[in-house]
Amino acid sequence: MAVDKFGNTIDDDYVEQQDEELFEQEGDNYDDEVPSGESEKPKKTVSFQVEDEEDAKREFEEGGGLPAQPENPDFSSLTPLSPEIINRQATINIGTIGHVAHGKSTVVRAISGVQPVRFKDELERNITIKLGYANAKIYKCPECPEPDCYRSFKSDKEIHPKCQTEGCEGRYEVVRHVSFVDCPGHDILMSTMLSGAAVMDAALLLIAGNEPCPQPQTSEHLAAIEIMKLKHVIILQNKVDLMREESALDHQKSILKFIKGTIADGAPIVPISAQLKYNIDAVNECIVKNIPVPPRDFNVTPRLIVIRSFDVNKPGAEIRDLKGGVAGGSILNGVFKLGDEIEVRPGIVTKDKQGKIQCKPIFSKIVSLFAENNDLKFAVPGGLIGVGTKVDPTLCRADRLVGQVVGAKGHLPSIYTDIEINYFLLRRLLGVKTDGSKQTKVRKLEPGEVLMVNIGSTATGARVVAVKADMARLQLTSPACTEVNEKIALSRRIEKHWRLIGWATIKKGSTLEPLSA
Repeated sequence: MAVDKFGNTIDDDYVEQQDEELFEQEGDNYDDEVPSGESEKPKKTVSFQVEDEEDAKREFEEGGGLPAQPENPDFSSLTPLSPEIINRQATINIGTIGHVAHGKSTVVRAISGVQPVRFKDELERNITIKLGYANAKIYKCPECPEPDCYRSFKSDKEIHPKCQTEGCEGRYEVVRHVSFVDCPGHDILMSTMLSGAAVMDAALLLIAGNEPCPQPQTSEHLAAIEIMKLKHVIILQNKVDLMREESALDHQKSILKFIKGTIADGAPIVPISAQLKYNIDAVNECIVKNIPVPPRDFNVTPRLIVIRSFDVNKPGAEIRDLKGGVAGGSILNGVFKLGDEIEVRPGIVTKDKQGKIQCKPIFSKIVSLFAENNDLKFAVPGGLIGVGTKVDPTLCRADRLVGQVVGAKGHLPSIYTDIEINYFLLRRLLGVKTDGSKQTKVRKLEPGEVLMVNIGSTATGARVVAVKADMARLQLTSPACTEVNEKIALSRRIEKHWRLIGWATIKKGSTLEPLSA
């Protein structure tokens, strides 16, 4: 017997009868028969859709498809531009940096066709909060003039698509496969930007033409990539569709004045409209000609720094269908292969009964490798890679693995709890709008103050224990997996926000012996 919402009992036969009547009524709405006097438009639409899919499939196969990776390649003979590698994964990381709302995510979408902003609250507020990521293949047609010959598509595009220029019979060839690291521009998200800077090989500096140059985070982001020793920068003067020619030229002069003496001095300046996709072919040409693919060592032990991590299981999934956590990041050196035994450091950080910090590394196995939608048998340095593991997905959900280092079992650097650094401070504070007052000067480090340090993709607090000349000893709030001579960024809390104040090099420190598994 069933019970209605008022507590009255209902006969089961009556419920079944009601269900059958409702089903019949709904069935009438979705009847396959076409009423008399009406044309069969829905059927034609379906057939057109099937024809479009078949045409796309035929074109994909004619363009060479997406060849599978070899089973056992000879890595000593491969380069980042080898077809076995570049067809399926990106081999260079390019960051998009600049002030808030200057068009960083929009230019990534214009080049790659992928929306790097994925989270609901990001889309609602139209801002980037977490690091965005998107891959793009840049093609060149050998028969078209420059820069029209350059075209970019999504990462899963076939290797020789037809040229889209009217009247051209040529086919495109892949010249670059890039990963974009889309950084947030808000000042309170500077720590996230610094985590992204740790994996960048080059940067696109976005400067909106409808605002004075430089804006606060324009200069702060430029200082950050200078600290990370990024040599290759392309400046994109965005939103030129909102300007007159004279004001665009005047704005370009202010950009040249701003970058004089910085790492971006002499960098090409490309006027674009990311929203209308004007001059995107010129941006592609600049990426190919001005950003060389860095030399990579495929024969050393692999290491990846994690900048995102996920639990890919849907709510309510069956236990037998559950998958392990996924770590997303960039391989610094070496090659990861399916089935490799891996270690994640520092791993799970806890405290013992005496309040002493202890670390338990996570050991697992690689079950899948992905570069966006392309599945891989092996992954090389460069580009953002998703590593599917057998790790408990709870440990990976909501970016919990960010800042960890993944590598071959037993071959990762030590875990440090405090470090001795050789530091350099900026002369003045960046990223703050001031009226030239004394606040802009960066004061020296003081014992007892708490800084934020970015070690690789790790952002952690650090208490200054001692200072002597340009040397300082820092006690880390949470342990970090790093090594001597690694470069780190220093930030100080000013007016409730963390502000970049300088950089440092690790000279030595106290290591922590991890717990055995």
